[in-house]
Amino acid sequence: MTDALAPHLVFLNWRDVRHPEGGGSEVYIERMAAELTTRGYRVTLFCQAHGSAPEREVKTDGVAIVRRGGRHTVYLRAAIAYLAGVLGFGPLSRRGFGRPDLIVDVCNGLPFLSPLYSRRPVITLVHHVHREQWPVVFGPMMSRIGWWVESRLAVRVYRHRRYVTVSPTSRRELVELGVDPEMIRVVHNGTPEVSGPPAPRSVNPSLLVLGRLVPHKRIELALRVTALLSPELPGLELVVAGRGWWEDPLRELAADLGIEDRVRFTGFVSDEHKHELLCRSWLSLMPSLKEGWGLTIVEAGAHGTPGVAFQSAGGVADAIVDGETGTLVHDEVDFLRAVRRLLRDPERRAEMGVAAQKYAQQFTWAASGEAFAAVVAEQLRAGATGEPGANPRPHG
Repeated sequence: MTDALAPHLVFLNWRDVRHPEGGGSEVYIERMAAELTTRGYRVTLFCQAHGSAPEREVKTDGVAIVRRGGRHTVYLRAAIAYLAGVLGFGPLSRRGFGRPDLIVDVCNGLPFLSPLYSRRPVITLVHHVHREQWPVVFGPMMSRIGWWVESRLAVRVYRHRRYVTVSPTSRRELVELGVDPEMIRVVHNGTPEVSGPPAPRSVNPSLLVLGRLVPHKRIELALRVTALLSPELPGLELVVAGRGWWEDPLRELAADLGIEDRVRFTGFVSDEHKHELLCRSWLSLMPSLKEGWGLTIVEAGAHGTPGVAFQSAGGVADAIVDGETGTLVHDEVDFLRAVRRLLRDPERRAEMGVAAQKYAQQFTWAASGEAFAAVVAEQLRAGATGEPGANPRPHG
């Protein structure tokens, strides 16, 4: 049981892993939170409410979750909850732990701007910069406003705060926005352990896209590749594993391309089913416009499945060692050629699969948790002494 007097940490994030649109960034946050509880911290995740998820719960790993507000109002609700002193809660108190000792402010495009209302130490967690994604998700006006908030306002608000990001590429993008490189630490994603015995590869060529079904994941490119390669690879199948509000347009495109019988939409998959898919697939595809890291690419690599992704997609360029654990491409034509080349070259695929497995073993959640805990400890010390990089703890 966590000591009731241990430092209390709060993660502010718009979603949790149970949210229908939760993805790799939510996995990272909750894994870091769980690692911190094993080191004696009390940890609360504050995120938006959704569906039938309870307003408050404590997970088996000791992480407490508080859900308030919606997609846009969660930011305001976090500020109100902080000022009311009820961001956290636990079995020892009905009202909560009071204001936290440290805030991890997760900036998924829109930041919580916690330094404006909190005098606690703040760690700014950024998975990647959203420059390319704003126009895909929003119209011209909202895109300009969102990009100004992310690239100008947030950089100013958090200018004296410690940053954590998940890849060297994301670190370089933050520096380009004006963030002091000395204030940025890279803490990689871990790789989920391979569970269960290995399953054999499928007899026929098989492609896998694993992730949320949203426009900026560009799953359309995987559908087009499947359509173009089908005449020369009659048994080719594409599995699209995941859920999201963009599923209907993707199904419509598959029908328009005449490949409904070659594309399988699985919806949400259990860990057991995901393990089987990763083992059986010949290649893992990530046509995404932007990723902070590329968790599913490395997860596929842990199963000996090489990946194909875009060089320009942020941290994916770090998740794949180009030419060794997979292939990085520059445009859609290059994407098609790379997939075709690897599907027709079993020896090359096998070599990449072995290298991908070895590469994935470098990234563990325990090591990432240790690195993140070191940043937390540093900021708690700085907050107590008034050192640069953290707000001093207020008196009284």
